[in-house]
Amino acid sequence: MTPTLSTTCNTLPPEGASSPLGGQAARTVLSVNLNKVALVRNTRHLGIPSVTRAATLCLQAGANGITVHPRPDERHIRAGDVRELAELLRAWPDREFNIEGNPFHNLMACVRELLARKLPVHQVTFVPDSEGQFTSDHGWNFPADADRLRPLIAEAKSLGVRVSLFMDADPQAMAAAKAVGADRVELYTEPYAAAWGTPQQGAQLTRFAEAAQAALDVGLGVNAGHDLNRDNLTAFLREVPGVAEVSIGHALIADALELGYGATVQDYLRCIDSAFAPARSG
Repeated sequence: MTPTLSTTCNTLPPEGASSPLGGQAARTVLSVNLNKVALVRNTRHLGIPSVTRAATLCLQAGANGITVHPRPDERHIRAGDVRELAELLRAWPDREFNIEGNPFHNLMACVRELLARKLPVHQVTFVPDSEGQFTSDHGWNFPADADRLRPLIAEAKSLGVRVSLFMDADPQAMAAAKAVGADRVELYTEPYAAAWGTPQQGAQLTRFAEAAQAALDVGLGVNAGHDLNRDNLTAFLREVPGVAEVSIGHALIADALELGYGATVQDYLRCIDSAFAPARSG
C-alpha cells in the first residue's frame, strides 16, 4: 500500500514562488529538526539511521535548513553530529544551520568550537530547558531572565550569529525580548497544536497572531515551532503574520517513517506554499 501524502495541504506552489533564501521574504522557510533520527540511532551501536544522510535527503528535497538541539547528556544529537552537519552544510551555502539549546549549558561552547573551525552557524535559538527535561515546554521569562541572557546574546551576535529566543505567545513579552538584544523569537506552538480541532483552536490562533504582530511591531523576526504538523501548519501560517521560519522535527520524522524523507519534506513545503497561495474565488 502506497503511503498517503497530506490531503489538507497537498497543493501546487503558487505561481512564481521561489526559495525564500533567494530573496523573496514573503514565504516561510522550513528547517528540519533531526533530533529524533539521532534518538533512534543511539539505541544501537551501528550508526544507523545516519543523521547526515537524513540531512542530505531533506536538503535535496528542498528543506531550507537543518535544526539540532544538542543536550548535555547527548541522548540524541551528539557533539560529533553537530560538527558533521556543519561540515555538510558548507556544501549548501543557501541553506541555514540552526542550533537550539540552553545557553547556560553546552550551547555556546558548541557554537564557539564550530566557528573556530570556520564552520557555519547561522542561528542559535536559546531555549530555557533543564538538563533532564523531556522536551522544551515553555519560553523565557521576562524580566527574570533578562540580565542572564543579555551578555550571551551579545556574544553570539558579536560572532555573527543570529539569536532567536524561545518564547510563549505573550504579546507583552516581545518588547522585553527585543530589549535584551534578540533578533528573533521562536513562538512555542504546542498550545496551538493541542487546541487543533477543538473549540479553543480559534482563540489560540488569535493569541499567536497577536504575539507575532507584537514581535514584528518592535522589530523582531518571528519563528515558530513545536508540534506543528501537516494538518495544522497551513492554518497557522495563514493566520499568524510574518513567520519567517518553522522548525519541525517530531512530526516530520514520524511522517518520514511512512513516506520517506524526500516526499515528507516536499509535502511540508506544499503545506507552506498553500498558506501563501492566492485565495481562490468561487
